[in-house]
Amino acid sequence: MKFKYIFYILAVALVALIGYRILENSSEKKNEKEKGKNKMAAKVAGIVLQPREFSDQLSLSGSIEANEQIDVRSEVSGIVENINFTEGTNVSKGQVLFKVNDLELRAQLAKAKTAQGLASENARRAKLLLDKEAISREEFDIATADFRSAQSETQLIGAQLAKTTVRAPFSGRIGLRSISKGTYVTPETVVAKLVNNTQVKITFSVPEKYSSQLKSGSTVSFTVAGAKEKFSAKIYALEPEVDVDTRTLRVRALADNRDGKLLPGTFANVMLPLDKINDALFVPTQALIPIQNGKKIFVASNGKAKEIIVETGARTDKDILITSGLKPGDTVLTTGVMSLKDGTPVKVKVD
Repeated sequence: MKFKYIFYILAVALVALIGYRILENSSEKKNEKEKGKNKMAAKVAGIVLQPREFSDQLSLSGSIEANEQIDVRSEVSGIVENINFTEGTNVSKGQVLFKVNDLELRAQLAKAKTAQGLASENARRAKLLLDKEAISREEFDIATADFRSAQSETQLIGAQLAKTTVRAPFSGRIGLRSISKGTYVTPETVVAKLVNNTQVKITFSVPEKYSSQLKSGSTVSFTVAGAKEKFSAKIYALEPEVDVDTRTLRVRALADNRDGKLLPGTFANVMLPLDKINDALFVPTQALIPIQNGKKIFVASNGKAKEIIVETGARTDKDILITSGLKPGDTVLTTGVMSLKDGTPVKVKVD
């Protein structure tokens, strides 16, 4: 019996030992598994999205034009008698720029006035004779018509004579002249260019999807090459329709240029303010991954990387606006994203 008890004791001890080893091995395997999981999880950085206020603006290309600009020409042909302006200087509205010889026209005007006087006298006599019934109504009408014709001829030559004196139609700066005193000019001869650039026009085109946000009287800012200063202009005119070829709307704004810093013909980079966004979501540009059909971003979800297709809007120096795909509170992964796949375990360090 004594040996029987000893056998039972040894058997129980052996079973207990075996059970202990099994439990210990199971615990070790579990720990190793957990360690393996932690070892496999990619270490990445991320940010928690928080909405913020954003005033969006559109960057556009434009051109600067003079407020008023013409090629100065003579309306009549003839020899230039006098030049009354200095190249590259300012001239006033109504100022005489040059004079074409009018000797022949003056002679024609004198002849026309003589003919008009004679026709006037004939019409007066015809009226007296008609009152006495000495001539017919038809003869009186002919005399009256001759007088009116002579009067019109005098007015025509007088108008041509006035055109021999060329005046500035508006105040501005006159450019380089292409004639000298004694030059024979015609209506096709460009004498000089007259430009009024105390104000300048900025013309630019806006994509049609933003056309509903444009209003006359709105202010835009712009810069020009070679100048660090930012200028402002006020929109005063919009085309009544969208260009079907470019799908853009042409817009024109007016800017003050009394200091002469803006030259017509130069390029302008126009910043057009758009509607304010009160709950804009921005992510760092390095978080965005281009794909064939758009762009994607990885977010952390239950310890794993989750791939989300997003749509984007405006850019800043470091961030990009997300217009759809994300919501406030999402943890966006910002580093190591190029090596991630959908469902990859991640260990996130939130910045």
